Amino acid sequence: MERLEYHQEKDYLIPNIAIKNNLSNYQIGKYGYLRLDYLKKHKKGYYTELMLEATLPEHIVAIDKEANAQVKNIIKNLSKANNVDEMLKESSPFEWVRLMNNFKNTAEEIVLKDLIYN
Repeated sequence: MERLEYHQEKDYLIPNIAIKNNLSNYQIGKYGYLRLDYLKKHKKGYYTELMLEATLPEHIVAIDKEANAQVKNIIKNLSKANNVDEMLKESSPFEWVRLMNNFKNTAEEIVLKDLIYN
């Protein structure tokens, strides 16, 4: 069994505890913050469990990476299925932007339902 070491701050002994974090170079994005907020507000038990096990950063990073990959994949598949390509972008740029925004909104809705708020 490991022995905890303490340091004194005024009249209190504070344990020397630090979370091992090898993810300091990853910038958490939109989906990671949405997942973190959801866990804090709606899944308090699971959030506390992740905090106590010191796996919350890994969980948030994994969710963020997976959500970004799924959104990109869904957008690519939708654009391929609807023949939205560079030819449309050159001939009708406003139509291309409208369709791509629609695909992005659809992809985000799917990912938020299946991955973030689950």
